[in-house]
Amino acid sequence: MPRHYAIVPAAGSGSRFGGEKPKQYLDLLGRPLIFHALAALVACPEIERVWVALAPDDSWWRRYDWSELGGKLETVACGGATRAESVANGLGAAALAAQDDDWILVHDAARPCLSQPMLTALFTELADDPVGGLLAVPVADTLKRADAARRVLATEPRDGLWQAQTPQMFRYGLLRTALANSRAVTDEAGAIEALGHAPRLVKGEASNLKVTYPADLALAAMILRARR
Repeated sequence: MPRHYAIVPAAGSGSRFGGEKPKQYLDLLGRPLIFHALAALVACPEIERVWVALAPDDSWWRRYDWSELGGKLETVACGGATRAESVANGLGAAALAAQDDDWILVHDAARPCLSQPMLTALFTELADDPVGGLLAVPVADTLKRADAARRVLATEPRDGLWQAQTPQMFRYGLLRTALANSRAVTDEAGAIEALGHAPRLVKGEASNLKVTYPADLALAAMILRARR
């Protein structure tokens, strides 16, 4: 049976968030932001190992105690200049354990509200899928295309549009090939699409938000408190 592994690219600086501390280490309910994303992954019994791809010059990770997350966690100082490069390097680090047919889940360090039901939905819907897929939610808001002066050029139809989330789950061999050929993509599904495949959209939840701005951090805290 194929095994499940996870990679969390965590080499970014979170420049859109602002501040001196990298976004993944910002405090969320007394823990670094990334702790909550990792906790959801290591708590999943189907996931055998979780690799965290850190920047080679990361000086923050060792300032925290990660022992509560257990033995599934492994850090590799292989983060690159882009997300795609970090994930590709993480796949290289996983080569000693993962086989081509194994599943790799790639999850954002800044998505702290991933739940076990979301992971179960991903595993269930993709178990026999020939390509793989990702959590996503249908776009609910009206979309406006702007010009350089931030005036509306057009209202875009939202029919069939989904907002991509993570984890994104693909076979190890396929994902490694895809990222080797497409380093300019912003998510793993984009690399798979560039190979001519069509990833499956698995309906997620709006609560699986990505912390991008300060208000998102407060919202994530509310979601996690409510679950407790």
